[in-house]
Amino acid sequence: MKIFAINAGNFKLDGGAMFGVVPKSIWNKLNPADANNLCTWATRCLLISTGRQLVLIDTGLGDKQDESFFRHYYRDTYQTWDQLLKPYGYQSSDITDVVLTHLHFDHVGGALKKESDKIIPAFPNARYWSNKKHWDWAIQPNPREKASFLKENLLPLQGSGQLHFIDAITSPFDWMEFVFADGHTEQQMLPLITTPHGKLLYAADLLPSAGHIPMPYIMSYDVRPLLSMQEKETVFARALTENWKIMLEHDLHHECIDLQMTEKGVRLNEVFQLKDFN
Repeated sequence: MKIFAINAGNFKLDGGAMFGVVPKSIWNKLNPADANNLCTWATRCLLISTGRQLVLIDTGLGDKQDESFFRHYYRDTYQTWDQLLKPYGYQSSDITDVVLTHLHFDHVGGALKKESDKIIPAFPNARYWSNKKHWDWAIQPNPREKASFLKENLLPLQGSGQLHFIDAITSPFDWMEFVFADGHTEQQMLPLITTPHGKLLYAADLLPSAGHIPMPYIMSYDVRPLLSMQEKETVFARALTENWKIMLEHDLHHECIDLQMTEKGVRLNEVFQLKDFN
């Protein structure tokens, strides 16, 4: 097994929204904001090669929307997935599976691309994996999440015939299981990967950055913030007991971490590079 971190591009979001009730005087030391109160975030995706399968977890924002959409998020220079995969010796047609932790635009946007006047899968030979509860939640969105669930990211995927659902019990991969979480959005699914060097959790939006480790540091984007705290506590307990490493999708500077218990609660222990797992 070989695993690679691929940043599909940086973008900006409001710092206050990203840290919820935590005062700016605290979070600004962790993720400094610009003059518009915006912080820069990565869209760090995970590529896994097993020899038989080439699996991509999450896909970044993509490039389907118009420039007025991307201006809201100050996205940096866009690269296609063929460009992003080339340094690793792959192209988009080599991807066998795309796992979507959830269907917010910054996680699923790159799963599809515009070709003339059509929107088609960016990975023509891949199976795309979501789960039925989250899919139903996304295609009939609540007002709070409606701006994150874009129809152009969903309906073409459904029509492609490449969409498949994972259930809460079985996994289509014998080396990857899933931790389901409902605080950020209904049935977000977090891949837990068994590597030759131990277990690696792809934390998606349960833990967007190392700055979100303390329990009250919950995004305002979460639909059930109190549940998010409970889920963090449960996942952190397992991570400490089972010695998981954690990959951070949105942290600009910290790729992988592990945790430690301190007098103040769970805190950052060490920072790793994903290359240490190969």
